[in-house]
Amino acid sequence: MDQYIGKLLDNRYEILELVGTGGMAKVYKARCHRLNRLVAIKILREDLSQDAEFRRRFHDESQAVAMLSHPNIVAVYDVSRSSEVEYIVMELIDGITLKQYMQKKGNKLNWREALHFITQIAKALGHAHSRGIIHRDIKPHNVMVLRDGSVKVADFGIARVASGGHSTLTQEALGSVHYISPEQARGSHIDARSDLYSAGVVLYEMIAGRLPFEGDTPVSVAIQHINSIPLSPRELDPSIPEALEAITMKAMAPNPDDRYPSADDMLADLEEFRKNPNINFDYSASELQGGEELDEDRTQIRPIHKGGGSRTGGERRREEPSQRRSGGRRYEEERGQRRRYEEDEEDELPRRGPVWPVFLAVAAVLLFVGMVVYFLWNTLFAGFLAPPVTYPVPKVVGEVYEQVKDDVDLLGRFTLVEGETVADDALPGTIIKQEPAADRQVGETVTQITVTISAGPKVVAIPDLKNKNYRDAAETLKGMGLRVAVPTYENDDTIEQGFIISYTPLEGVEVPLGTEVQTVVSLGPKAETFPMPDLVGMSQELAESTIDTYKLGHGRVDPWFSDTVEKGLVITQYPLKDTPVEEGTEVNIQVSKGPDPDKQPPDLPPAVDPDPGMVTREEVIDLSSYNGTVDVRVLMDGVEVHRETVDTNMDVSVRVRVTGTGVRTLSIYINGTASGTQEVDFTQGSNVDG
Repeated sequence: MDQYIGKLLDNRYEILELVGTGGMAKVYKARCHRLNRLVAIKILREDLSQDAEFRRRFHDESQAVAMLSHPNIVAVYDVSRSSEVEYIVMELIDGITLKQYMQKKGNKLNWREALHFITQIAKALGHAHSRGIIHRDIKPHNVMVLRDGSVKVADFGIARVASGGHSTLTQEALGSVHYISPEQARGSHIDARSDLYSAGVVLYEMIAGRLPFEGDTPVSVAIQHINSIPLSPRELDPSIPEALEAITMKAMAPNPDDRYPSADDMLADLEEFRKNPNINFDYSASELQGGEELDEDRTQIRPIHKGGGSRTGGERRREEPSQRRSGGRRYEEERGQRRRYEEDEEDELPRRGPVWPVFLAVAAVLLFVGMVVYFLWNTLFAGFLAPPVTYPVPKVVGEVYEQVKDDVDLLGRFTLVEGETVADDALPGTIIKQEPAADRQVGETVTQITVTISAGPKVVAIPDLKNKNYRDAAETLKGMGLRVAVPTYENDDTIEQGFIISYTPLEGVEVPLGTEVQTVVSLGPKAETFPMPDLVGMSQELAESTIDTYKLGHGRVDPWFSDTVEKGLVITQYPLKDTPVEEGTEVNIQVSKGPDPDKQPPDLPPAVDPDPGMVTREEVIDLSSYNGTVDVRVLMDGVEVHRETVDTNMDVSVRVRVTGTGVRTLSIYINGTASGTQEVDFTQGSNVDG
């Protein structure tokens, strides 16, 4: 069993199961107990954790990825580095890799679906490159496809801050050799254009259904990336649009200077192609792949056609149009010769006079007039007499624009026109408004539906909240349109009480309005506890002095009549004696006022009951108005007759058994505070069996 399964990292992350293993680390599914959510945790492999270079690279990766915040990049929540284990905490993705998705689709995707995926990959790379990060390992295995069709680029396993570093063809790089750029294969300087080459290979694989280069060994594949030119996608599938082929081959140009200068430039061409699939760019696939300067290795990767090798067959196919043109000229020449021969034969026939009667000519004129009348009746006049033809407008609100813009079954005779793109709670790309409205009847002249498209919810960036006063931070977040969750409190030796220790989402992460922000607030350093001193029987002055000595807080002082405790002395206290307390805990005391003068006049002797017979009764004291655990103390005539600690979640009352005569009063104290009285009438006899 894996040593990390079941382990709790930093007293917060519980490792649940292993979900994947990469070249440098293992990825686990875990639960964050502080925020009660599932996360993915990436831990450096044990066999590499002893190597200082690998530890440095892993830490560099953590810092690099933490700089990124984009909807198409896997988010990072936390980074930890210690002597025992190094790990990063990321969002847990509910989806499959693009490679698995392609395999489910038979390894070849519809070009519209491929365009949808490569556009999001380009957006992710554009964001990373703008922050100086090169992914270096773009491949379908590192792209996650979510249930809603969006993608997230993951596993910056060999990512580095772009600093002019070089790379060599190590065993690590060979694992992704089908997607590496020629400069990576050579060990030359790489930059953001190397990621665009790999993205071009991913696009090639999606639309062509195969990789551009195959070989028996990784080295042979790497050499083909350096020296060979792949088959163009349209040679494998002529239905692929020429413009998409041009974008693919420009991204895969062997010379980095012939590629797109940036991901944003590639994204711009993808957007132009999306708007007009028939667009012609000012570059061609053959120009970008080196024209006639083809390496001989290219013949090894082309399929063999009947009648000869691939290159010879390609040349024959390019000659076929000229052959068709020369054949057409020969046909026209023969046709002209036949026409001249037939005219010569007609000249040799004798001329004949008219043989048809004149009335047939008149009939022909009448027939012509009838046909004209029939034509006018069914065209010009039909519109005045017949009702106009109308068509119902299909409903496209709620659909994803990219998925339905070419759906003939849904749109019929209509076409979609892209209108405004506005912020909305709907998923990005969803149609939220259409004109004309759905089901409206329109005439033949109306063929377009203008749609408004959702750009996704309006987002705001999380500000820096660490070591900020919680109340001030909460007001700031609410003013930004965010929700603030009930905070979690923890002791901290360095963060002042009431100030924020940590929070999520992290600073700089862009989130939709209404997102809930979780915070951990400091309770200050953890205080030491000690037993509560006994104050009962002390004078009020001595009790208050003792409270000061122990650095406790002064709570309420309740004067109370007592027949048994001398005036000025403490009758009871809360917290009770020996209860664990810490500095600053408030202490409530009850101080005797002496006997109640109204109950026992001082100039009269106490009344003596002529009948000394004692009666036992059981009284019920209601605790339903209290929550949690309470300390119940009951006195009768100043003497304690019952004491009990009660959990009101389990029991909402307490039974007190007392013995006496006549009518007596029970004084009730809850948690050291007087909480009322209750009469006991012993003249009614005992209510206790036995």
